[in-house]
Amino acid sequence: MTEPVLDRLTALFEADRDPSRAAAMRAYMRDQFDFLGIMSPRQRELARRAVAGTARPTEAALLALADACWARPEREYQYFACDQLRRHARVLSPDALPVVRRLITTKPWWDTVDVLAARVVGPMVTRDRVLVAAMDDWIDDDALWVVRTALLHQLFYKRDTDADRLFRYCTRQAGHTDFFIRKAIGWALREYAKTDPDAVRSYVAATSLSGLSRREALKNL
Repeated sequence: MTEPVLDRLTALFEADRDPSRAAAMRAYMRDQFDFLGIMSPRQRELARRAVAGTARPTEAALLALADACWARPEREYQYFACDQLRRHARVLSPDALPVVRRLITTKPWWDTVDVLAARVVGPMVTRDRVLVAAMDDWIDDDALWVVRTALLHQLFYKRDTDADRLFRYCTRQAGHTDFFIRKAIGWALREYAKTDPDAVRSYVAATSLSGLSRREALKNL
């Protein structure tokens, strides 16, 4: 799967390259990544054409494709890989988690990490509960983006959220000084508040959180 799909995608992306838009996109992302200058709706259209007619990928093929996309300098390739991982997350076994962790910590920023956290790691943990122990390790990891992933992996669990674990994770990182961790704490709590607002109110009232985390958690309450 990897080479034919990536070859087709490359041809399609290159034909749509827009240097002026790429410069604006690079500036928006604080000059951390190069871009082709392809907007999201067009990226999705070209991605559909690149994978048209292909069978569902195996785990090995999917991870190889992701690695190949991560090796490309332009960010649109990483977006494509994230979307493919999200779409085919069901083929990922617990053995894939170290590879996903490597993607999270390579060229990391919120735009890829949040998709991998909530749409890839989250479903993996739901399907294979053995990975809960990995999340318990990740919440204390030295890598900021791994911690953020642990905080956000339950983001869309709704009534299936392990609230005790969510609150425990937020408490463990409540004193973290980084914006992206404080924001993730608030976001995770705000999302769970849609399911159990009283539990979130009680937790926030009883917990010493940063102002940012508190504001985010209570934004819709």
